[in-house]
Amino acid sequence: AAPLAAGAGPGPAPLLRITAECGRSRARAGELLLPHGPVPCPVFMPVGTRGTAKGITAAQLAALGCRICLGNTFHLGTRPGPELVRRAGGLHRFMDWPHNLLTVRGGPDPPGGGHTPTPPQGTPATPPRSPIIGVTPPCPLLLSVCPPPSVRWLDRCLAAHPPPQRQLLFAIVQGGLDPALRTRCLPMTARPVPGFAIGGLSGGEEKAQFWRMVKLSTDLLPPDKPRYLMGVGYATDLVVCVALGCDMFDCVFPTRTARFGSALVPWGALQLKNRQFARDFRPIDENCGCPTCRRWVRGGL
Repeated sequence: AAPLAAGAGPGPAPLLRITAECGRSRARAGELLLPHGPVPCPVFMPVGTRGTAKGITAAQLAALGCRICLGNTFHLGTRPGPELVRRAGGLHRFMDWPHNLLTVRGGPDPPGGGHTPTPPQGTPATPPRSPIIGVTPPCPLLLSVCPPPSVRWLDRCLAAHPPPQRQLLFAIVQGGLDPALRTRCLPMTARPVPGFAIGGLSGGEEKAQFWRMVKLSTDLLPPDKPRYLMGVGYATDLVVCVALGCDMFDCVFPTRTARFGSALVPWGALQLKNRQFARDFRPIDENCGCPTCRRWVRGGL
């Protein structure tokens, strides 16, 4: 990737500063200019659905260089709930996380913006309530089969949203594997939002279809604003989708894989619960300098 010359390429945006672009693909490098510090991108965001990432502490994430973590407004609104988070001093204090946070409005609603019962209390979540629950940047999300209600949802969220000095609101381009539906999300790009997410994918589609829809979505989106591809965490997908112009990613795959006893390595995955590793006194990866590879052997793990 070559550094951008002054005035070349897409102009800087309030949220994204592009520092380099690849000459053979759409890959770009830059920084997200956020209130809790800059975030280099492309960036992978670990997922802490209810305010904590499973199997790893906030301090360990920070030590690994993580500067943004993801939560889910839908689940945070049911447990621990907004009142408990407020009493704790906000989600940053509740999580003991001094860096940036992004929250996603999960739990898709039925077409037309209806109510979704939120377990276990059964509290309904309506579009205006979602950004109010969110104590960090929430994202409006609806079923991928209904882009027009998604645009209406976005307008309602913008009307109910706190000032941009406190929160930043991304719009989500939906449409599943239907190019026509994704194209109908184009009115979103005229809304005053600092960035866009690409949703409705990462559901087990064939790779060719998935990558084709990612390319179509990045074709539609402004080049000077960050593009967040939701729910994507496989290594191959990350490389391909960076080349297609995406800047931000999240997925439970790394932490979930580790909790089930697998270690991701450059040549694949090691299922450390298998008996063949019981007397293996090598680190997971002899060329890795992470705390686990420095301190533990395969048999011990």
